[in-house]
Amino acid sequence: MSLSSKRILVVDEAAGQFDTLKSILQFINEDYDVVTLSDSAQVLKNDEAWKCVLLGGEPNHFDSFKALVTSHPGLPFVVTQSNADLDAIANVIGILNPDITYPAFTQLLAHCEAYLRKKPNQSVKSVKDLIQTLVGTSSEMQVVRRMIEQVAPTDANVLVLGESGTGKEVVAQSIHRLSNRNSGPFVPVNCGAIPPELLESELFGHEKGAFTGAINSRKGRFEMAQGGTLFLDEIGDMPLQMQVKLLRVLQERLFERVGSGKAIKADVRVIAATHRNLEGMVTDGKFREDLFYRLNVFPIETPSLRERREDIPQLLNELTKRIAEQGAESVKFTDRAVQSLMEHKWAGNVRELSNLVERMTILYPNQMVDVAELPKKYQHIEIQSFEPEYPEELLERQALNDLFGSDDDGSDEENTAQLIAYLPEEGINLKEYLAELEIDLINQALAMHAGVVARAAEVLGIRRTTLVEKMKKYGIN
Repeated sequence: MSLSSKRILVVDEAAGQFDTLKSILQFINEDYDVVTLSDSAQVLKNDEAWKCVLLGGEPNHFDSFKALVTSHPGLPFVVTQSNADLDAIANVIGILNPDITYPAFTQLLAHCEAYLRKKPNQSVKSVKDLIQTLVGTSSEMQVVRRMIEQVAPTDANVLVLGESGTGKEVVAQSIHRLSNRNSGPFVPVNCGAIPPELLESELFGHEKGAFTGAINSRKGRFEMAQGGTLFLDEIGDMPLQMQVKLLRVLQERLFERVGSGKAIKADVRVIAATHRNLEGMVTDGKFREDLFYRLNVFPIETPSLRERREDIPQLLNELTKRIAEQGAESVKFTDRAVQSLMEHKWAGNVRELSNLVERMTILYPNQMVDVAELPKKYQHIEIQSFEPEYPEELLERQALNDLFGSDDDGSDEENTAQLIAYLPEEGINLKEYLAELEIDLINQALAMHAGVVARAAEVLGIRRTTLVEKMKKYGIN
């Protein structure tokens, strides 16, 4: 017996208890495949898929029924009133009362279908690939994935809506990969990037000599996509004149190359996408209403990143992983940096996040990125920036390098000769000499900025606290 989405299992330990219900099932839909068992133990050995299980028996069968229900959490059960206590178990969808009505019974069946439809962790074709391309565990992304799984096996036209950068082409590619056309080509075309006068030739192709410059015959995107999927991105930018011709192709499934009278069958699944409000454009007369409804058979709304901020940590991991797989350096974000990014408004959505990750990888390869390292526009958390303290030895060494280091022209020999020229034969006490020089420079900086320590520290290129310590060291007020 072949499996069917209409298979219903009836466990009727009290013989004849479900005779009326079986008649009702046949009345509801004569295609229902009703299987009756008199022994619930047989179900435990049966791993076939069922639409629902109607469980009927005496109260003294409670323990065996409970074991049956709990051992099959993926199946929806409906029990009789005599075993109503089983209703506390999650996959017991409802209770059949002796006087149950036709509407109430059909509602129970609808609930069983919903239980199976929304069941988590369902194995679908290429689900791993689908999760990797459409990253995120938010409820919004789960809805998108579920809609892709539902529409992919069909040939229905799909309209993908959403802001720029939300991954509309990724959705289209996922539909193609899960479809029966996945062995055929996926051909994308950006309707807004092609001049209006060339769009017809780009979509349908042309014959040699069809217009000036047509020195050879050429296939169009429809012809290239035969047996596969044609992705019309930014369909809202298509000129009205071209919309008429596209509508004809979608209606008749035929097209002609420019300059040819020969009709070619369009064996193509069309997926369109736009960031525009097509319904508003229809109202304004900028988009044909008949084409809109022809494309809008199955709309999928891609959520903005603002609507699924909880996916940002997972997106960051996936984006850094992909960059590393391409042979580039990796980068990691601190928890505070991730929290700050989750506060951002993301006008550019996932594309903007991807660009940021690439930028941070270039600036901080194989390093940790904290809030302070993020560009200012992404810093949404007030934190005290880390300013390292360095040992006096390093600071003095830096002072020496600043004093006697090379000029921009790199004339090290001239600087060394100049230093030796001022060195007396009897020598000097270098430490005292540098201390006097440091005192003199500090006094000059303070005088230059009327004693304002912060400004003096700024011109000396040191922290304010460091300058205060030096002033205490040298007794400078």
